[in-house]
Amino acid sequence: MEAKIGEFFDKVTSFFSGGDQIPWCDSDIVVGCEREVAEAEKGSSDEVKSECKTRLSWALVHSRRPEDVQRGIAMLEASLSGTGSTPELMREKLYLLAVGYFRSGDYPRSRQLAERCLEIQPDWRQALNLKKAVEDRITKDGAIGIGIAATAAALVAGGLAAALSRRR
Repeated sequence: MEAKIGEFFDKVTSFFSGGDQIPWCDSDIVVGCEREVAEAEKGSSDEVKSECKTRLSWALVHSRRPEDVQRGIAMLEASLSGTGSTPELMREKLYLLAVGYFRSGDYPRSRQLAERCLEIQPDWRQALNLKKAVEDRITKDGAIGIGIAATAAALVAGGLAAALSRRR
């Protein structure tokens, strides 16, 4: 019985904490990637610069700091509008952009980008997992919204009933 109660509380905690499997990144990793990009800008090949910027954008969109996530989104959007990329690199950038939008709370945009990744590679597990996390979050937010609306409606109805009963 205790195991079932513990399992129930784990599920509730996961529901409200948004227990997704997308990793987080510490600020020291972001700083290291920024240093790497700065060093690459001093004369490395375009390929090395691109790899360093991709690692930095990964770190930024996985950061716990909203300003880092926004910076990562901006970097990725700029890189996507630039020169053409291989399908694999395009898929990777779209995925990272989807993670950034997920972290910033723009779930519809994140789902759309995850679906674009799956158009490039339909069996890509990371994109499938991200799409499921987005859909779970949209469902959870909808359920919470419905619960809040129902509670508000019940409070209003209760207040009206109390007001009407006092008039009699």
